[in-house]
Amino acid sequence: MKIYKKLAVSLTVLGMLGIAGTAYAAVNQTPADITASVTGQSITAVNQERASGKTYGTIAKEAGKLKEFQAQMLEQKKAILDQRVNDGQLTQQQADQIYTAIKSNQALCDGTGNCSGLMGGQSMGRGTGNRMGSGKGMGCRLGLYP
Repeated sequence: MKIYKKLAVSLTVLGMLGIAGTAYAAVNQTPADITASVTGQSITAVNQERASGKTYGTIAKEAGKLKEFQAQMLEQKKAILDQRVNDGQLTQQQADQIYTAIKSNQALCDGTGNCSGLMGGQSMGRGTGNRMGSGKGMGCRLGLYP
């Protein structure tokens, strides 16, 4: 009987770790991953285009997949915000305000990083900042990574 209890506990713990790992992977999907996914290109090909000066949005736009790219980026950023609320780094009100700003800015983005005249924004990207590596930047990075 003890063996079955230990087995049940072990399976429960493994299942929980699997769910947590899946959630972590979803939150840590990079813009290159998303671009490759929506365009059908390899991550290497996307990174080569990015290195030549194209934005991720431009790469997606040239493939006719800008809307899909934007939708997945918005979903990714929502997951990041939700995680930060769960971790106590943001209040739900702050997360909602950021999400609303991201969505508004994204509607103006044309995939080039120029945002149709927006003066600036706050990036949800990684950089040198607090211990979580969140950074701030200019441009339409609320809606699209450049």
